[in-house]
Amino acid sequence: MLRRAVNDGYREGFRAGQADREDGWGFNPQDAYAYQDASYGYDGYYIDLNEYQYYFREGLRRGYEDGYYSRSQYGSYSNGGYSILGAILEGILGLTLLD
Repeated sequence: MLRRAVNDGYREGFRAGQADREDGWGFNPQDAYAYQDASYGYDGYYIDLNEYQYYFREGLRRGYEDGYYSRSQYGSYSNGGYSILGAILEGILGLTLLD
């Protein structure tokens, strides 16, 4: 669920950043509605809303930055959608890979 929160946030942030750049707005991810609400994709199971919102916003901030600056530093586009890179996701969630 946390992985989904980060990815949903990244996707929404990318779109918001891209739209702000195209509309000539300044860089400000906190002004995006998705950042303020931060409940997109939340279904009420497994984790508390506040925890979901924290991880959603972590993804959104990175997605917004990539979208605003037209780059792929934190994520990538494939199969018709944007998603955060595995290494970035691991850092946000505090995970370590096992060999």
